[in-house]
Amino acid sequence: MAELRRDPVTGRWIIVSSDSPLRSADLEAEERRPSGGSCPFCPGKEGMTPPEITARRAQQGPPNSSGWTMRVVPNKFPALKIEGNLNRVGVGIYDMMNGIGAHEVIIETPDHQKALPDFQVEEMFHLMELFKERSLDLRKDKRFRYLLIFKNYGESAGASLSHPHSQLIALPIVPKRVAEELKRSEAYFDQKERCIFCDLIHQELGDGERIVMESTHTVAVAPFASRFPFELWILPKTHQSDFAEAGPDLLRDVGELLRNVLGRMKRSLKDPSYNFLIHTSPLEAVQHPGYHWHLEIMPRLTRVAGFEWGSGFYINPTPPEVAAACLRGEQVKEQ
Repeated sequence: MAELRRDPVTGRWIIVSSDSPLRSADLEAEERRPSGGSCPFCPGKEGMTPPEITARRAQQGPPNSSGWTMRVVPNKFPALKIEGNLNRVGVGIYDMMNGIGAHEVIIETPDHQKALPDFQVEEMFHLMELFKERSLDLRKDKRFRYLLIFKNYGESAGASLSHPHSQLIALPIVPKRVAEELKRSEAYFDQKERCIFCDLIHQELGDGERIVMESTHTVAVAPFASRFPFELWILPKTHQSDFAEAGPDLLRDVGELLRNVLGRMKRSLKDPSYNFLIHTSPLEAVQHPGYHWHLEIMPRLTRVAGFEWGSGFYINPTPPEVAAACLRGEQVKEQ
């Protein structure tokens, strides 16, 4: 029988189907089409991107030249542009402002064919460091209220280029999904003087059923009310509200755990398309002691259809307990 489960962080209800769960054996490998033409993110093609913001190079060299190991450039077709003022206005009942923000591309490696599960531990650590570095730099702009770091892998996840890259968008508003998490987590903190995410981590580590893996500083869990099959969250075990405050040991641990769970997904789920994103505190001076930053991974194994759009309910055909056991490498019995 299907179950209705409530997400304790957002309050959203999810329908989890347990009658005939979608399993890894039911999946087909997704076709990976090679990029056509010349890839603007490959070494030697630096002139095809806007001038770089920053780069990591094994040896010193001039900007916008080859020899880099990671590179950050403005998005050539940005969702928001950095030039100008917000100019908030009201038009009757409607609110408007200029599309001000920042949209950056983090080119993760010069190797066109290399995926994150193939990275070395140090390479993942340097990528996490670069995420933090860009977060600290962009927060100096007082027009911005939120920074969202995310990655689209695969065509069905929205990746227009196959060369390994992630993105960062600075926004003049706090996204609705983050605002929901903030509101409920702060209400929980006000009532219990505890972080809801910390309580969630404590309970999940005690139960163990939805834990995929853990390390010294982090844990990967299939959320109780997962929206999507094989959805995972990576959370720091020690309370921290702002990703940009993460120290080297935590960044190294997050990178290693991310590499590991993406490798498990690649092997178990036949290299699916996925999105990952980092949810962190807004940039405003107000502290959010009840919030806990985390990284969400969402494989694209099903499609959102009319019921989901019309109702706001997600239907997940794979119970998170089944997903976690599969990614741990355990044999899952038929229901």
